Amino acid sequence: MRLNFDRADDALRNSVTESPDLRPGVASAQQLPLPLPGMAGFDGDLGFAHVLADAADDITMRRFRALDLHVEAKPDLTPVSDADLAVEESLRNVVGRARPRDAMLGEEFGRTGSSQRCWVIDPIDGTKNYVRGVPVWATLIGLMDGSEVIVGVVSAPALGRRWWAARDGGAWTGKSMTKASPCRVSRVPSLPDASLSYSGLDTWEQDGRLNEFLGLSRKVWRTRAYGDFWSHMLVAEGAVDISAETDVTLWDLAALQVIVEEAGGIFTDLSGTARPDGGSAVCTNGLLHAEVLSLLAAGDGDLPSA
Repeated sequence: MRLNFDRADDALRNSVTESPDLRPGVASAQQLPLPLPGMAGFDGDLGFAHVLADAADDITMRRFRALDLHVEAKPDLTPVSDADLAVEESLRNVVGRARPRDAMLGEEFGRTGSSQRCWVIDPIDGTKNYVRGVPVWATLIGLMDGSEVIVGVVSAPALGRRWWAARDGGAWTGKSMTKASPCRVSRVPSLPDASLSYSGLDTWEQDGRLNEFLGLSRKVWRTRAYGDFWSHMLVAEGAVDISAETDVTLWDLAALQVIVEEAGGIFTDLSGTARPDGGSAVCTNGLLHAEVLSLLAAGDGDLPSA
């Protein structure tokens, strides 16, 4: 299925160099005003990720709450909209032109290319929100070099927010690259003072960990289901102290890991391994991480029998 969004395609053509000889790590100078927070050491990869995010925002915002938005159910019964497909197709086109040596993995069309450098894209994280008109959704763009995520951008245009990081360059948030402030996790040292965010209870039940999750929720000061990417970005900027979810994939998490870690937090799966492909995510300010993992693994949340 090919969806034509001429305006977005024109924006992409104007924002990147289409030469097949363009070296990985070099984006259009017109798109990269300096100084650029978090750019150190990556020669434009982060700037290029912002170009991709700008193009995605153009498509998603024009289709958000559109009366003719087309939505279908995928084989796993999760929804996919014409905007999801259009974003991924457009970003694949521009990555193919500007980074022909790089691979790409996307939620809707899988992986192309075999390079160690791989762009990992979730065109709309929070599609269920998107199709219902809830503004909590984002495009997630990560760049991996082998198993390590080295660049991440999370763009939530309906919220007017964007977060980004490059490895060893810090984590940042703002409406643009040149109007940004650093992200830092909180210093809350104890669970009774901590705020916990999550995406929903159903996946914890499906994973056989609902009792453990409820046990954790009873020990914290506050719980709120901000959901999806937002839970983890709130940890990165210090507004929330713990986020956790299960039943997630690489494209759900790649962009998030580097942002949380560069903000000073810890990002692991439920086993405690710092990886974005473990099927789960636990993010904390670092001070709480060991205790959170212990509670989610130990069965402290077992409910009494009826």
